[in-house]
Amino acid sequence: MRGIASLSPSKHWHPKPQTNPKIQSNTKPNQLSTATINPSSRKVNPLPSFAINSQDLPVPPLVVVGSANADIYVEIDRLPKEGETISARTGQTLAGGKGANQAVCGGKLSYPTYFVGQVGEDAHGKLIAEALESGGVRVDFLSTVPAAPTGHAVVMLQSDGQNSIIIVGGANMSCWPETLSDGDLDVVRNAGIVLLQREIPDSVNIQAAKVGEDAHGNLIAEAVEGGGNSIIIVGGANMSCWPETLSDGGDLDDVRNAGIVLFQREIPDFVNIEAAKVHLEWLQRSNSEKGRTTRYLPALMVMAEDVMTLVSCYIDHISLIHSLSNAARSAAVPVMLDAGGVDAPIPPELLNLVDILSPNETELARLTGMPTESFEQISQAVVKCHELGVKQVLVKLGAKGSALFTAGEEPIKQPIISAAKVLDTTGAGDTFTAAFAVALVEGKSKKQCLRFAAAAASLCVQVKGAIPSMPDRKSVMDLLQSR
Repeated sequence: MRGIASLSPSKHWHPKPQTNPKIQSNTKPNQLSTATINPSSRKVNPLPSFAINSQDLPVPPLVVVGSANADIYVEIDRLPKEGETISARTGQTLAGGKGANQAVCGGKLSYPTYFVGQVGEDAHGKLIAEALESGGVRVDFLSTVPAAPTGHAVVMLQSDGQNSIIIVGGANMSCWPETLSDGDLDVVRNAGIVLLQREIPDSVNIQAAKVGEDAHGNLIAEAVEGGGNSIIIVGGANMSCWPETLSDGGDLDDVRNAGIVLFQREIPDFVNIEAAKVHLEWLQRSNSEKGRTTRYLPALMVMAEDVMTLVSCYIDHISLIHSLSNAARSAAVPVMLDAGGVDAPIPPELLNLVDILSPNETELARLTGMPTESFEQISQAVVKCHELGVKQVLVKLGAKGSALFTAGEEPIKQPIISAAKVLDTTGAGDTFTAAFAVALVEGKSKKQCLRFAAAAASLCVQVKGAIPSMPDRKSVMDLLQSR
C-alpha cells in the first residue's frame, strides 16, 4: 500500500475542461439524462474510461450525487440581532452547494469525478455548470429543470472566518423523478466511491445508494499492517439475474475472440461453463482450420458434484501466462453520506445503505439527540450511530481536527494541519469529506486518508469562497511533504 507522500500528480488522470459542455435540458422535469444508455440492449454503453496511459487500468470515478447552489456571500462584522438591519462590507455570488463543492474538490485533486444533480434554467445554473467544468468535473449528468430555480444560499461571513448559512433548495429539492431510471444512474454503478449529502431529497439518496449496492456484490476488505486481509463477499448482481443463455453476437463473441479468458467462482457455475465451452470449441475449430495442433494450459479446474468447469487458454507464440490467482474480484461501490443539509432525522433505510457517515459535531448531536461537547460525549453519540447500522463514522471537529470511528475498533484521531491564516471556513467540511473519499478510493490507509483530508481542508480555509478555495493535488502534496 503506497503512502500518501508517494502520490505524484503525473500518476493520475488530469482533468481538462470539456470543449463542448453538455448540460442535459429536461423537457420533462421529472427525468434525468439517459444519454449513455441504450435501453433496448442488455449491454450498457460504456462510460468514458479514465486511464493514465495505455498500460493502466481504467480508474473508477468519484461520483457525487447532490446539491448545487449559487452562494450569495455577504461579509459582515457580526450577525444581526432580532429585528436589526445591518450593512455588509461586500457581497458577491459564487457557485457552491455541498454536492458541487465536493465534486470540484475531487476534480481539483486530479481524480476523475462526475456530478449528478439539477439546476434551473437561469443564470445561476450556468454559473454552476461553468464552475464545475472549470474544476475538472464531468457534467454529463447535470440536468437543467425548467420548473424550478437553481438552489441558492445566503452565506453570512464574519471577520474571523466563521459563517452562518441559509439554504433555499430550489431545483435541488424539487422536480426529481419518483423513481430514478437505471439509465440515469448507470454512472453510480461504475463508480469507485459515491458521495451523498442531505441537500437533496432523502428518496434520491436512497435510490442512489441502492443502485451502488445492487450493481456490485459488497466487498469488505480491511487491510492490516502486514498487508494481509480478510474478505467477506455478498454476491448481489454477481450471482443473480444472469440470462439463461449468454447473448450470441455479444457476450459470446467477446469470449470467442479472446486470447485468454479468466474466470472466478464469484459468478454462477453455469455462466463459467457456457463461456468456457464456447472458448474451447472456438480454439479447436480455429486450430483445425489452420492445421495446427492445439496446446492448452489448464489454468483453473473446479470440481463440483457432477460438474467440471475447465478453463483453458491456447498457447501458441505467447510465453507462459502470468499468475491467474490475482484475477480481479468484483468491487463494491462504497457510499459515503455527508450529514449536512436537511434538519430532519435520517431515514433508517438510508443509514442501512451507508458505508461511512460524515457529520460534524452539531450534526452528530442533532442526529443522535445526545451532547457532543467533549470527545467522550462524541464517542458515546457515535455508538448510537453504530447501533443505527452505520459501521464507520467520520466526525469533523472543526478546530479540534477529526476522528474516524469504526465499530469494534479504537477511534483514529487527526489534528488539524494549522493554516497560516483563516479567511473563510465555508466549504472546509466539503473539502475534507471529498479529499478523504479520494484518498480512500486510491487505496490509502485510514490514517493516510485523514491526513490527506486535513491538509486539503487547511488549504481551503485560506481562500474566500467555497469552490474557489478547493486546493489542487500539488498544493496538498506540497503541504504534506513540508510537515
